[in-house]
Amino acid sequence: PVTAGSIVVPYGHVVGNEKWRGSEIAQRLQGKTRVVFEDDLGLVDFHISNRTCILYISEADLVAGDEFKRRLVRFRNASSLGGIVIVEKTQISDQYFLALQKFVVLELGMVLLPVANQGEASQLITQLVSFYVREQSKDHNSNPFLRKQCSQLAEPSLFRTAQQIPGVGKTKALLLLQQFGSIHRLCNASVQELELIVGQTAARQIHSF
Repeated sequence: PVTAGSIVVPYGHVVGNEKWRGSEIAQRLQGKTRVVFEDDLGLVDFHISNRTCILYISEADLVAGDEFKRRLVRFRNASSLGGIVIVEKTQISDQYFLALQKFVVLELGMVLLPVANQGEASQLITQLVSFYVREQSKDHNSNPFLRKQCSQLAEPSLFRTAQQIPGVGKTKALLLLQQFGSIHRLCNASVQELELIVGQTAARQIHSF
């Protein structure tokens, strides 16, 4: 399971589990926020900030049995992240909802948010991302320059180039380009500057490359 600090979510982005690529949620999110897919998120479906993630329970999961409960317990026991559980509450799954609510909220101490379908789920995720962006803006003392810089998505060619660096995937490439703005500035960055963004190991790899 993913722990806090092991996934870095770029400002105003959602990091989604690869299994959701092409889904209705992913398609609807694409128009409203920026989504990056990773295939090593484990039990987590979406990361909306460095410390908060979403576990999605579909109507099919609820009807199929208790496997989703085991997944939630494994997440709760092994993760330091804040988990929000989004569940599809439909005519079919409604009979299971009360028991699920008691389990998630009272036994696991997690947040539970019901939605009717994946379209509603994407709206909810977009609202949560907006909330975290506003909170981050307060943390940055509402620096307008910082927000402007963060809101610009890297050019595709720069983005691809940054991903050629060993140990740099999509998420790290976005973070590095948001911070340094160009490959030239990235090349001239010190290990200490890089460490602040990607951690010690990756910083040394990038610097030596």
